[in-house]
Amino acid sequence: MYRGRRRSGRSGDGMLFILAFHALAQFAGRDQKPPVTAALIAANVLLYLRPGRLDDVLPSVSEVCLNPHLILKNLDVKRLLLSAFYHADEAHLVYNMLSLLWKGVQLESTMGSLKFAEMVAVLLGLSHSLVVLTAKGLSVFWGYPDALYNHCAIGFSGVLFALKVVLNWNSPTFTNVYGIMVPSRHAAWAELLLIQMFVPGSSFLGHLCGIMAGLVYVHHRRWLTASGLFGALFRSWSWFWRRITGRPSIFGRGRLGGDPRENNFPEDHRGGTSEQRIGGGSRASSAVWRCRACTYDNFASLEYCEMCDSPYSDGASSSGPTPSAPPMPSGSMSVEDLRRARLARFNR
Repeated sequence: MYRGRRRSGRSGDGMLFILAFHALAQFAGRDQKPPVTAALIAANVLLYLRPGRLDDVLPSVSEVCLNPHLILKNLDVKRLLLSAFYHADEAHLVYNMLSLLWKGVQLESTMGSLKFAEMVAVLLGLSHSLVVLTAKGLSVFWGYPDALYNHCAIGFSGVLFALKVVLNWNSPTFTNVYGIMVPSRHAAWAELLLIQMFVPGSSFLGHLCGIMAGLVYVHHRRWLTASGLFGALFRSWSWFWRRITGRPSIFGRGRLGGDPRENNFPEDHRGGTSEQRIGGGSRASSAVWRCRACTYDNFASLEYCEMCDSPYSDGASSSGPTPSAPPMPSGSMSVEDLRRARLARFNR
């Protein structure tokens, strides 16, 4: 997330071509493509390029940038949404989209496309709303100068910081953040400080509110998604999708919080972070239980899966170590039987 107006000069489309080639190569190498992640990347790139008549139709950066003063004064709600899809220059766009590609594939393949889209919408609205409220509070109650209240910010990085918090919340690994080893759970905080130190023009408040939005989501996710407008809309769409296609509205399932290199995806935006296993351990060997529905590893103290809200299948007490769910005996099943078993599980 950058402050100020969009930079007028462009150095060429070289970095955009690299981004497009990289994204196509990664998507082509997967059996299933994450549609929501692909759509978000396409929307960001399209709004940056503004091809053809779109340049005349789309609003300018000054009309959509995240300006707390203008949002509250004119009730200009569109700035809360559109400001995330505008970027200052090619480097800003490329770094954010590489980060979105890495985080989006892992989260969408674990949560399912609809739940991932719902989460992105919640995090976008929550992070940008926190920016507006925090800037207003600093200006009114603490007599802080109006620099934060009147400045403009653009970019998807606030949402990316929130996604980083969600992705690494239960990760037991350590992360290399620009050469500094920190627990993955706290990597977003380290990256916040380092980006503010070495990337001029970045929005500290926007990134900070992204982290806060991620923390609110992981602690109150069921309240944010299972009720209210977002929950009703996505439950209706899920029911409608099943009625039309006869299939559950999901993208796929997989393990969350592992090494990004296992999926052959870039480690993080700006080339500064990577996740490594320390001591050869894994969550399966700690006090965790694995959800049978989405294979997400949860802490033993939790009675519901943090990703899909499924209850602990064995009904055991949440205290003490809990074994992971046993794998399916696929060796004694034919391919067709295995496919039917998976469909039956998803259609429950």
